[in-house]
Amino acid sequence: MWKGEEVLTLSAPAKINWFLHIVRKRDDGYHDIVSLMQYVTLSDTLTMEHSDGIQVVSAQNIPQEENLVYKAAVLMRQLMRIKSGVRITLKKEIPEAAGLGGGSSDAASSLLGLSRLWNLNVAPIELAEMGKVLGSDVPFFFQGPLAMVEGRGEIVFPVRLRASYSLLLVKPLLAVSTAWAYAQLDVPSNPKVLTKKHNNITLFRQALENGDFSLLSSLQRNDLEPHVAKRYPVIDEIKEKLMLNGAIFSSMSGSGPTVFGVFRTDKEAAKAAEGLSPNWCRVVKTVAPYS
Repeated sequence: MWKGEEVLTLSAPAKINWFLHIVRKRDDGYHDIVSLMQYVTLSDTLTMEHSDGIQVVSAQNIPQEENLVYKAAVLMRQLMRIKSGVRITLKKEIPEAAGLGGGSSDAASSLLGLSRLWNLNVAPIELAEMGKVLGSDVPFFFQGPLAMVEGRGEIVFPVRLRASYSLLLVKPLLAVSTAWAYAQLDVPSNPKVLTKKHNNITLFRQALENGDFSLLSSLQRNDLEPHVAKRYPVIDEIKEKLMLNGAIFSSMSGSGPTVFGVFRTDKEAAKAAEGLSPNWCRVVKTVAPYS
């Protein structure tokens, strides 16, 4: 007889980066970052059932062995030294290679779900430690919906915020490799001054709480955006269209190419989407931890 729950369904939320500063390149090839990340109301769905082996069913056009959900299940089984299997059906709503953290969120949700399905009761902090080998954004998804993220992504500080905002996500018809985006950077291995970036993100956080988007725009930075936009000018074109159509703030999320615009209402965001075809568009809200 199987232990744990028989069938389990979980949502894996997308995220945006409100702020992304690349501090330095590390000796291990990764980069240290300072970022403010937040869930939005767009998610993938994972359905888990007991099985003899590990199988992932998905419409994604990638080999199963390269799927982060599959890798998460294999990792969990190896580290916990168990023989249980699982069949995971993954329904994607978050676009791939979009800067919205879909793969990392799927991996985090897989670890959380397997802990329950296999009756392992692994603490979230331990799952986050497991997950960081799967992807730099994975630890964040154990401490969302809003957090400051540092290091290569493994240092996560949950943030209080009551405000929730209407966003329009716009993804052009292209994919951007995160590894390629980071490879375009020219950052020092040992920066001398780190204080200013902490001050900026603290001010940014306060402005976000207060809805001061004028100040937010002056503090906004995504260090990957100029490099991605240089290669793909459509990024800047989308940002311009968003602002012309009523957005009060706009930025690229993560390594892109998804751009988000902040609007006063869902209705205004939906109206703006009408002029941004043929790009993929979705009206969402930010998920606030204390709203």
